Amino acid sequence: MLFNERLIARLSSFFGLLALLLACVGLYGLLSYEVARHTRETGIRMALGAQPRNVLRGVVRHGVVLTSIGAAVGIAGSLAVTRLLGSLLFGVRPSDPVTLIGVSCLLLMVALAACYIPARRATRVDPLVALRHEQ
Repeated sequence: MLFNERLIARLSSFFGLLALLLACVGLYGLLSYEVARHTRETGIRMALGAQPRNVLRGVVRHGVVLTSIGAAVGIAGSLAVTRLLGSLLFGVRPSDPVTLIGVSCLLLMVALAACYIPARRATRVDPLVALRHEQ
């Protein structure tokens, strides 16, 4: 009997971590694509004399705002759903703040990397090459 309970708990933890990993990969891919899509806009800004630091800051800020909105909606949704699933949790409250804050911070760090890396690459590209970049 106890073996079944532990097996279900371990499988649930495994699939929860797998879902978190998939969320991180999806978030990275989406934000990286979004930043790469704006290579032409970055080239125009650079050609007009914008500082790479300012362009980089704007791109990262946009990604962080999008991620923060998503995290707020996700936390609200999880709080609504965990009331229904509270009986299935063992040793964890349905609204565990450590878990919610930890997952939100992890996704925010992934968003920072997903925006920073392509934006840094785009600011180093010659503005003429960026202007020729097809959309």
